[in-house]
Amino acid sequence: MTSLTLPAAAQDFQTQLAGYAELLVRVGVNLQPGGKLLVNAPLEAAELARLVARSAYRAGAESVVVRYHDEHLARLRIDEASDAAIEYLPGWLIDESLKMIEDGYSFLALDGSDPTIMAGADAERQAISAKRRAQAMRPVSQKMMGFEVAWSIGGISIPAWATKVYPELGEAQAVSALWRDIFRVTRADAPDPVAAWQAHIVRLGAVRDFLNTQHFQALHFSDPDGETDLTVGLADGHLWAGVEDTTAAGVRIVPNLPTDEVFTAPHRDRVDGVAVASKPLLVRGEIVEGIRVRFAGGQIVEGSASKGEATFLKLLDTDEGARRIGEVALVAASAPVAQIGRLFYNTLFDENAASHIALGRAYEFTFSADPAASGGNDSLIHVDWMIGTPSMNVDGLHEGGRRAPLMRGGEWAIEGLTT
Repeated sequence: MTSLTLPAAAQDFQTQLAGYAELLVRVGVNLQPGGKLLVNAPLEAAELARLVARSAYRAGAESVVVRYHDEHLARLRIDEASDAAIEYLPGWLIDESLKMIEDGYSFLALDGSDPTIMAGADAERQAISAKRRAQAMRPVSQKMMGFEVAWSIGGISIPAWATKVYPELGEAQAVSALWRDIFRVTRADAPDPVAAWQAHIVRLGAVRDFLNTQHFQALHFSDPDGETDLTVGLADGHLWAGVEDTTAAGVRIVPNLPTDEVFTAPHRDRVDGVAVASKPLLVRGEIVEGIRVRFAGGQIVEGSASKGEATFLKLLDTDEGARRIGEVALVAASAPVAQIGRLFYNTLFDENAASHIALGRAYEFTFSADPAASGGNDSLIHVDWMIGTPSMNVDGLHEGGRRAPLMRGGEWAIEGLTT
């Protein structure tokens, strides 16, 4: 009888992958004994999905359901389907999701896709399909954003994504490099990933809690080395969120792995000045670069891009709220994703590399009262784009104009708090 001995590198990868699965279950959705779990995953995620299921059952899960999807089918639909089919979304799909929420399922998404799968596809058909899906799935998204369900998202390295992030490497090397990055930014490479996350939750949670004591009227972003000079008025009764959230059932979850942001709700009518993107933005399969916008009275009144401008402007025309912002977020320039120094072409990762704003819908949980009455924005879209740089300064503005330094040179400058 012989035994199989894996090379040290392979053993290390398997250990980290298993630790990552444990992290998604124990920290991400924080699955409770007797709980149920739905995993949505790309076809390439089978190995990780099995490890997630193992961790879930060891945590006492009653049911684990894995749903695989093929992004190439979505591209075929845009290219080949009839106009009627582009707008069709079966009602049972929404009903099923709502029923699973009612039955107490937690939702875990394993996120890995080809950033350019929709490149060259008809932009109008993409916009119609995206808008229709957003409209139909709104009852589900409202329950998720209201934390009536435990949910989390984590990345998975697949060839089409990895070779976009690491174009200079061969496919196998690129996949390995992206996995290394995923493990690093999610702290899955730590000796005890769960303990590392608990420490991170405490550190960044202290920043979030401090900001909630300040009741700022606005934030002022200024970049000595760039053009951004933006004042973001904050919604009445805004709440700062980030790192972790608590479901209606009292379960503490981490919706995004990685996460290094704290964020809140702007007032839809109180944003003024110029914002320049510090990183390219992926919009419906097209890379948009050099975004520059001017806000007046909360609305984008001028917008341009050096590349992909038509796609960006079409995004702004989704609905009335698409030209206003629903989120403002602060991220240190030294955050783990930023330290890697790569564009990931994936919002889950790129939004954790720089301070950012989000076009479109505000999150209800960032308000202490009714969002509409408090100045919250509404839209079918929510698209984050990065404005933070290593030279960015951010001040909190109190009533009367008194300033409090929050970030200097892209790093936290809150006295007595470190992250």
